[in-house]
Amino acid sequence: FDPGARARLHRVLVDELREAHEQPTHLPEPRDDRLRAVARILGADPADASSLAVLGRRVGAGARTLSRLFHDELGMTFYEWRTQLRVCHALVLLAEGHDTTRVAHACGWANPSGFIAAFTAVVGTTPGRHRAGTAGPPP
Repeated sequence: FDPGARARLHRVLVDELREAHEQPTHLPEPRDDRLRAVARILGADPADASSLAVLGRRVGAGARTLSRLFHDELGMTFYEWRTQLRVCHALVLLAEGHDTTRVAHACGWANPSGFIAAFTAVVGTTPGRHRAGTAGPPP
């Protein structure tokens, strides 16, 4: 996707999640430039498993500083935020019709069972049930 298309798709996804019966995901947008740089890196590759220390070196900030910023600015830990980001990407891939195993790996989970557990904790239903509940009419 080009960045504009990705941003539009994200806005549509957020709008759809607001209307969903399940608890919607909430991915706050960072304001701090260092957090925004981390968000861009992980948004481009949600499967990136880099630690906060590694990401910090890439954006010019220490892991402790980034950790504090995630907590103070976004109200969640880095791990929680990355999980939310990955689930948001997973929702898009599931809506496109990709299977659970492919989505799990594309979004950074080592195996489908870990993905299903995290997805269920965030969205309130399994990926399969979510896909079945949001599937439109056949083409």
